[in-house]
Amino acid sequence: MNTVRDLIDRAAAAQPDAVYALATERDASLAYRALLASCRRVAAWLAAQGIAPGETVSLVMPNGLATLRLLLGALWAGRCVNPVNLLAQPEQMRYVLEHSDCKAVFVAPEWEARVRELLAHAGRPVALVVVDADAGQLPGEGPEADAPPPSPEDLALLMYTSGTTGKPKGVMLTQANLAANAAAIAAEHALGPADRVLGVLPLYHINAFAVTMLAPLASRGSVAMAPKFSAARFWAQAAQTRCTWINVVPTIVSYLLEGETPPREALARIRFCRSASAALPPEHLRGFEQKFGIGVIETMGLTETVAPSFSNPLDPARRKLGAVGRASGCEARIIDAALQPLPDGSTGELAIRGPNVMRGYYKNPQASAAAFTPDGWLRTGDLGHRDADGFFFVTGRIKELIIKGGENIAPREIDEALLQHPAVLDAAAVGIPDKHYGQEILACIVLREGAACAEDALREFCIAKLGRYKTPKTFRFVTELPRGPSGKVQRLKLVDLAG
Repeated sequence: MNTVRDLIDRAAAAQPDAVYALATERDASLAYRALLASCRRVAAWLAAQGIAPGETVSLVMPNGLATLRLLLGALWAGRCVNPVNLLAQPEQMRYVLEHSDCKAVFVAPEWEARVRELLAHAGRPVALVVVDADAGQLPGEGPEADAPPPSPEDLALLMYTSGTTGKPKGVMLTQANLAANAAAIAAEHALGPADRVLGVLPLYHINAFAVTMLAPLASRGSVAMAPKFSAARFWAQAAQTRCTWINVVPTIVSYLLEGETPPREALARIRFCRSASAALPPEHLRGFEQKFGIGVIETMGLTETVAPSFSNPLDPARRKLGAVGRASGCEARIIDAALQPLPDGSTGELAIRGPNVMRGYYKNPQASAAAFTPDGWLRTGDLGHRDADGFFFVTGRIKELIIKGGENIAPREIDEALLQHPAVLDAAAVGIPDKHYGQEILACIVLREGAACAEDALREFCIAKLGRYKTPKTFRFVTELPRGPSGKVQRLKLVDLAG
C-alpha cells in the first residue's frame, strides 16, 4: 500500500459496512463504503472548481466528520492538503495561507470573517468555501467521479511547523510517506479491525493526522472523533464509543491526573494509552498507570517524519521508563557535531532515515539542505543517546540546551526533579543570560490547586535532587506554561518571564 488512496480502497473493499469514524457528541458515523463514496464526490467537486491534481487546498477547520472527509477526499483525489493550525497568530496564519499557494480554503463558519480578511491581499485568486466541520456534504457537492490515482511520490501533505524561532516552515510529505507511517503505527501497536482510537487531538497537528486519522485506515479500524479535548468528557467519550486505545500528549495526561477516576470496568476495553509529541515525565507516567490501570506507551516523532519514528514496545515488560523507544518504521542513530555516528551511551543529535522522512521544506532549499546530512539522514535537532538495547532517550533540544559555565545542562533533567515535589503540577526550566556563567537557570512553576510552596523550599528540594550547580537560580510561579498545539513547552517564551 503506497498511497493513502490504496489504504482507503483496500479497507472499503474488505469491509464496506464497517465503521471508519463516528462522532462522540452526536449520532453520526461514516462507514468505509460511505468514506469511499465521499472521496469520489470530493474528487468531483475539486475537479469542477478547477483544482488540478497536485495543487493544494487548505483547511481552517476544527475536528469533525466533514473535516475527515475533506482531508481524505483530497488525498484520495491526488491533491495536496494543508491543515492550518487554529492556534496560530493572525500573521502566522496569513503567511501560511499565502506561502502554501493554496487554490482553495475550506473554512468553518466561525473562522470565515477572519480568513476572508487574511486573504484580502493574497495576490492571487483563492476560493473560500464555508463548511461546518460536521456538515453532511460540501456546498454544491454533486455526484461521484473518478480521479487519476496519485503516485507514491506525489506531494500529499503540506504542514507548517510552529515557527517559534522564525517564520513557519512548510514540511513536504508524500503519499508514500503517509502510507508508510500509517502502516508502521498499525504494526507497532498490533492494531486490527476491532480497534478504535479516541481522537481528541486536533487534525491540524501531525500526531492526530497520522495516528488517529491514517493509522486506522491501515489497520481497517476506526476513530471516535471528538470536537476537541475535554477533561470532563474524556473517559465518558472513550467508554461510550467503545474505544480500545487512546492517543494523548503529556498535557492531557496532566489534566486527567487531576480529574476523577472512573470505575475500572468503564475502562476495561482500553488496552493501552499512547503518549506522544513531547516527553512524558516519569512521575506522570507512573501516576497515570496507577490511577487508571492503563499501560502507557511512550513514542516520539516529528512533523518531518509523519509523527512517530520511535516507540516503546507493546509488551509492558519490555518498555523502558523515560525512553522514547526504539526506531519504528525507520532507522535512527546518534551523531556528533561533525555528523558522524556515535557509539551507544554517547550524547549527541538524533538522526533519522527511512520511508517516513519528508521530501524537504516548501520553497526553502536552504533549510531543506541544512536539515539533512550529506548521506541523507534527517537531523532532528534533538539531543539524546541510545542504550545497548537500542532504546533512545531524549534529553532536550540543541537550541534549548543550557550552557552554564561551559557545562551542558538538559532542561528536562531539572523539569523532572521539580515534578517530584508534591506541590508542583507543572514545571519547565530554561537558560537565561548571566554575566558570570554565560547562562543561569530559570524554572517556571505551576503549583497544584490549593498548594503553597516557598521559593526557598523549592531551592532546597532541588539542591537535594540535582546538586547546587544545576539548581535554578531563579523561580517564577505562573498559572500555566506556554505550549504549542502538540503539548510541547515553548521554552524560548519562558525567557520573557525572567523580567
